[in-house]
Amino acid sequence: MSGDERFERVLKEQIGLDAGCVGPAAIARAVSQRSAMLAARNADEYWTRLHGSAEELQALIELVIVPETWFFRYPESFATLGKLAFQRLADLNGARPLRILSLPCSTGEEPYSIAMGLLDAAIPAQLFQIDALDVSPISIERAKRAIYGKNSFRGAALEFRARHFSAVADGYALAEQVGRQVRFQCGNLLDPGLLAGEPAYDFVFCRNLLIYFDLATQEAALEVLKRLTRSDGVVFIGPAEASLLSRLGMQSLGVPLSFAFRHSRVTPGTAAPSQSPLSPRPPVRPAPEPLRRRSEALARPAPARRQPLLDSQRPADAVADQAVEQLQAIAGLANAGRVDEARQRCVDYLAQQGPAADAFYWLGLLSDAEGQPLDALGFYRKALYLQPQHQEALAHLAALLAAQGDAAGARRLQDRAARGVSKDA
Repeated sequence: MSGDERFERVLKEQIGLDAGCVGPAAIARAVSQRSAMLAARNADEYWTRLHGSAEELQALIELVIVPETWFFRYPESFATLGKLAFQRLADLNGARPLRILSLPCSTGEEPYSIAMGLLDAAIPAQLFQIDALDVSPISIERAKRAIYGKNSFRGAALEFRARHFSAVADGYALAEQVGRQVRFQCGNLLDPGLLAGEPAYDFVFCRNLLIYFDLATQEAALEVLKRLTRSDGVVFIGPAEASLLSRLGMQSLGVPLSFAFRHSRVTPGTAAPSQSPLSPRPPVRPAPEPLRRRSEALARPAPARRQPLLDSQRPADAVADQAVEQLQAIAGLANAGRVDEARQRCVDYLAQQGPAADAFYWLGLLSDAEGQPLDALGFYRKALYLQPQHQEALAHLAALLAAQGDAAGARRLQDRAARGVSKDA
């Protein structure tokens, strides 16, 4: 067994990481960096150091898990959460607060987005509590510090930043009233005793983690998620994981772009739902429009490469502004769950502007979210033909290939994306 395979194996045992999903080259780079820092002469010497040190194992894990997250990623899921939260509170009738779990929570953007979204939806702070777990102590400490740079704020709809953050020397500091809603701790989803003894959660966010596991590990992880989620609870996952959860027996809520699932069977003695989970029901009190202040779109809306425009009479900058507005409108429609309208806007955009990577990416994401993987593959590939380093298209196409079992294809795309990021750095 080669040195790389030994390191791949130990990372899979510890955090479930499938080398085929992230690419062996990424693991090899992390091993090389740690070896250099410890002045290890070769792979065998580093393996010995690693094998006898929990601290060194954690250091290697920290290099492999590069967090990629931002506030209000996948905005429709937060809108859906707001609606479901009002319904659940009506059912509870003051018996207890809502219990919400975010894992992996990375550097805190997701659990804090949950808290901001619920507070903006006029749900009182005392009626919900969020637990946030991650395998990385470094990420947990950054989350507790709660100061964020510009990379955590993406898109045009950043009104929430003015409400919940204050400018400081090195970024933006989160308001204390938001931070109080979240409890952070280290935890590993693959730990069979994770949160043992704790009551199950009403809502669980576990997004873009299962795609890095092989099938056996995915099944084991899903069993843990089921245990952590109430039988009438909801699990929010990433877009590329939707087909996986359906295949493993979970049921989609059917809300476009929310990527929300529940147990497919109700427990004995519990009536099966006879209506949509978002059907109107008497709320605790008259509810405002939930999360009307949308966050950023699912992907950057800025157009990539534009073809020459037909209307030569208009100033170029005005036409460019119109293109940006059109893509922002597509994002808004998609995030509002108006999938058919968003798709038609993409078609109209392509007819007016010519082939554009961002429009094809949006068509891919809309197809992906609706369970049409073959269509999604075609659109993502068109986006990459026009813009080979389109990061979102690379990431989603790689995830889709990995979910279909094409580990080699996914690895090639991940390596390509990593090269693009390193050039930008």
